Amino acid sequence: MKITHIRNATIIVEYAGYQFLIDPFLADKGTYPPFPNSARQDQMNPLVSLPTSIDNIIRNIDAVIVTHLHLDHFDDAAKEALPKDIKMFVQNDADAIEVKNAGFNNVEVLQIDTVFQGIELVKTKGEHGRGEILKLAGEVCGVVFKHTSEQTLYVAGDTVWIESVEEVIHTYKPEVIVVNGGDNQFLQGGSLVMGKDDIYEVYQTASDAKIIVVHMEAVNHWGLSREELRNFLKDKGMTRNVLVPEDGDFYVI
Repeated sequence: MKITHIRNATIIVEYAGYQFLIDPFLADKGTYPPFPNSARQDQMNPLVSLPTSIDNIIRNIDAVIVTHLHLDHFDDAAKEALPKDIKMFVQNDADAIEVKNAGFNNVEVLQIDTVFQGIELVKTKGEHGRGEILKLAGEVCGVVFKHTSEQTLYVAGDTVWIESVEEVIHTYKPEVIVVNGGDNQFLQGGSLVMGKDDIYEVYQTASDAKIIVVHMEAVNHWGLSREELRNFLKDKGMTRNVLVPEDGDFYVI
């Protein structure tokens, strides 16, 4: 497989001969206002430009997976750029209605037994924070990719470390795991996605897997920088298995 990190949670997964675009956040730098009640209120989102053109990103895409509908995972620029007949996978019926209302006509709700072109796609549970913040953050999902010609891939989505994530790792034994690890948060309520300690839990549970950490330094409410995470990984002796890509970096695994 080949995994290309675009920006924030946006990645391209080339798997068993097909290309999946996950959580497309495609606007120009500075298009949207900052997320409220959080750091860097003087900075517009996205904080950084795309590493390549939108045309290059979407040119060979066979399907899109939208883990949830927050702006930094599926924005107006993506809605405008993507072909309306492209295969769109979403997490639930409510999201499917919204994506259809945006003009897309080939929308499917992920299940635990979805199959696309011979590739098994398993919807997994996530929790977009802990405690009361979950009422605001809403429902999210991840997805496991399985195929006889590939290693198993787990894209965890916007989740903190929870028992369900541990169960996915024990059940499917993914050799490659992508986690959203920017420790994004509002001024109250704690982490919305994984921070250093969550990533350490993933590593301890799947110490032989390659772990790729994305969703970093791209929107104003990030809480963990790449530099801080890399120093943490170095201190813990995790640098061989945990990868922290820059925007535009890719891995062939």
